[in-house]
Amino acid sequence: MIAEAIQDAEAPAPLPRFSGHESFALRYAWLPKAYRGLSADPGLFGDEERAMEILGIGKNMVRSLRFWIEATGMAAAPDRGRGFELTDFGKRIFDPDGLDPYIEDVRTLWLLHWTLASKRERPLFAWDFLFSRWPRPEFSRSEALAGFQAESRKLGASHSETTLGQHLDVFLHTYVPSRGGGSVEDSLDGPLVDLNLLVPVGERRGEGGRFETVFGFRREAKPDITGALFDYCLMDFWTRLDRNDDTLSLREVTVGQGSPGQVFKLTEDDVRARLEEKGERRHERPYSYQPSAVQGLLTLRRDVAPLTLDTVYGRNPDHA
Repeated sequence: MIAEAIQDAEAPAPLPRFSGHESFALRYAWLPKAYRGLSADPGLFGDEERAMEILGIGKNMVRSLRFWIEATGMAAAPDRGRGFELTDFGKRIFDPDGLDPYIEDVRTLWLLHWTLASKRERPLFAWDFLFSRWPRPEFSRSEALAGFQAESRKLGASHSETTLGQHLDVFLHTYVPSRGGGSVEDSLDGPLVDLNLLVPVGERRGEGGRFETVFGFRREAKPDITGALFDYCLMDFWTRLDRNDDTLSLREVTVGQGSPGQVFKLTEDDVRARLEEKGERRHERPYSYQPSAVQGLLTLRRDVAPLTLDTVYGRNPDHA
């Protein structure tokens, strides 16, 4: 047992995920389809032919959807066996009597984005790198790809340019509208395009002399990220830090890796205004905030009940 413990301690941290999506971005209809399929048969994705028939998509799309149901937190694969277990998050959102089974509420879009971009264990590389660690407010495809290659080398990985380019393109197609073309299924944009979070801001000449699109993060105020949604994600971030500390600095909330400020691309002024907001709200905050000229500080309130998805959607769970 001691030898195993030493071996585990010396084992390298799992690499971020660069693949598994089969080059397909998440589609609007996929998660509701997968929820219905898994509700009827948790082992559905263990039989690709049957999954193709039930879900009405091709084999590579079945494999891609298997990736996305885990990445979005809708379902999880147990340690053993090939079946999936629907998570509490998946059930509360996508059940026919759930909060938003057909992804019609913008809060669901922000929650899905939050889940994809804030992972700490085996994060999706493009989401983690570009939302939390990219040093500039904009990038071109060639600049991002060069960053991917440099980071892959730092990790001691041997990803090909093709693998990194496909991963980057899936990221872009997740947030940027397509230009049409291809089959009907291929031309459908995914749900997170509607967040308008990553937008073309111009063009510039790349290394090969050709002009390429420059993408920028939309950083202005986002009122559709409600106070309850912001606080829910803030507490999720705080929990994922996994440390015995009842305080959190404004800086950590604003620019920490996987923080609400980074994942939602909010300015420091916006984050501060949200924390200082004194107006009436329908939920009690599980933290207090002390402004400071040097560094604001959040303090955990252990006497307040944890926030739930019902809080985010303004629902009373007893009357859902």
